[in-house]
Amino acid sequence: MLRTDIGEMETVQPAAHVAGTVHLPGDKSIAHRALMLAVLAQGESWIDGLPESEDVRATIACLRALGGSLQRSGRGMRIHGAGLESFATPHGGLDCANSGTTMRLLAGVLAGSRVSATLDGDASLRRRPMARVIEPLRNMGARIESDDGHPPLLLTGSALQGRRHVLPLPSAQVKSALLLAGLAARGPTTVVEPVPTRDHTERLLAVMGADLQVAAGTVELRPSHRPLGPIELAVPGDFSSASFWMAAAALRPGWSITIEGVGLNPTRTAFLRILEAMGAGVEVELTASEMEPVGTVRVTGRPLFAVTLGAEEVVAAIDEIPALLAIATQAEGRTTIAGAAELRVKESDRIASMAEGLRRMGASVDERPDGISVEGRRALHGATVDSNGDHRIAMALAVAGLAATGPTRIEDADCVAVSYPEFFATLSEVTHAG
Repeated sequence: MLRTDIGEMETVQPAAHVAGTVHLPGDKSIAHRALMLAVLAQGESWIDGLPESEDVRATIACLRALGGSLQRSGRGMRIHGAGLESFATPHGGLDCANSGTTMRLLAGVLAGSRVSATLDGDASLRRRPMARVIEPLRNMGARIESDDGHPPLLLTGSALQGRRHVLPLPSAQVKSALLLAGLAARGPTTVVEPVPTRDHTERLLAVMGADLQVAAGTVELRPSHRPLGPIELAVPGDFSSASFWMAAAALRPGWSITIEGVGLNPTRTAFLRILEAMGAGVEVELTASEMEPVGTVRVTGRPLFAVTLGAEEVVAAIDEIPALLAIATQAEGRTTIAGAAELRVKESDRIASMAEGLRRMGASVDERPDGISVEGRRALHGATVDSNGDHRIAMALAVAGLAATGPTRIEDADCVAVSYPEFFATLSEVTHAG
């Protein structure tokens, strides 16, 4: 793959072969949570392997603006936690940039504090729905104003009462926000999920000494007189970032990628099962399993076959669906995804963005309000496609471009910096131009 920078555009050439070993940026889902909880703890925490993503930088900047002591040292960070009582009302708003995780989780943290703050972000974040976290927090006593359920959010810290929350939609971010608010609430805070979502917050809380009970579909946090204890954590490689290399390897028989040090939390790895169901070769080796399981994954391309995914499978692989759609163009049969309306309220409308991009490349795509279907095996051709400012769309269309004839030009490709600034450089390393 030859790489050409034209402003914010990246040009991807078709690959003759894909092979190599990849090391990933740290998992930003874990990084956000670990940073916030380390500030809420009492004592000195050390977090290594933080990603250089813009999303995580936004979380760090917000925590510092609230008075948190976070000191960088290489890829690691030393955090001197002093508890929620140490937070101070910031000078000016808290800029969450493009990070919905930063905004939703900080809303939970600040709801029971003694500070007032405004959580804001870029134009994309201002379009994303926040009522799903505002309403249950208000039910606990939080004082939050919004723009008809959208950012900016004006929070005034207040006394909270623990509640039982039955979530109408599965959301790890909402669950985490409510648990973080529960740390400052009177009485137990219970969250009931319609289907399981990623459990990084629960794992961290348990290790840090919170009084937490986890049962099938239910998490209960009880108040504790003991403060959270500090942590030492090496952030594993981001599985969602790994999915693009898995997809690239799966595109053609004989292509292969090995990914080392990737997080293998079982609430995150549904994409591996989907790849196997499509016919790709998948090998997994667990190398460590402390706070979070970590290992090596090798994916080898074989003839692919279409799959049908329903709502529960979509929830388990929500961040990997764009990568899946890219390889669906090369799978025999019709790949159908249903129950995926949540994809329409991400950084972009990911159903519309992928449908538009893949159609421009010659794919046959049907779009529905809550889903999408892709007819495979289709010959793709290079085209100019738009990421719509969405990092996962940019990376997924780049993967599709590897199997196209002719160059694929991706507009607004620098948005990959939100999660994976090194993506295009790594793409050059593992591909060979046709």
